[in-house]
Amino acid sequence: MKQLTAADVRASFINTSLRERKAVKLPPEFDNLVWKDLDYLGWKDPKVPNIGYVVTHLDDEPTGIMMRQSSGRARSRPQCSWCEDVTLPNDVHYFTARRTGPAGRAGDTVATLVCANFECSANVRKLPPLAYTGFDRDTARLKRIEKLELRSRAFVAGLRDNL
Repeated sequence: MKQLTAADVRASFINTSLRERKAVKLPPEFDNLVWKDLDYLGWKDPKVPNIGYVVTHLDDEPTGIMMRQSSGRARSRPQCSWCEDVTLPNDVHYFTARRTGPAGRAGDTVATLVCANFECSANVRKLPPLAYTGFDRDTARLKRIEKLELRSRAFVAGLRDNL
């Protein structure tokens, strides 16, 4: 991911009001992020833990969304829709995001299952377990990174384009 400034991040949100955009609290480690190891920037609001933010690049521009974590619990362990890691060391939660434009103002939302603290970029960079003799773990890791970028961007693009 390309490095962003705090102003870039705040200006990127497409499904928030001006008031919500100004109230965004950046992650505490923002100044020390290793941008090359991120497929998207995702974090939870430190003051309102059920609110999360995701910023990615669409058409070479930073595009951000605000998401709300559902309060319900799944009966079985869900799989993240973005990284699809089956050996997750972390929880996965159901997040909803308000659509853009009139649909969003009317309360229309879209939902997805995502790692609780948006750890997908770290998850896909771990070497996968050896599936069989001759399995190319490095190639598998690169494919997982590529798929994460595609899935996370597709979700944000769907909100932007109201698909």
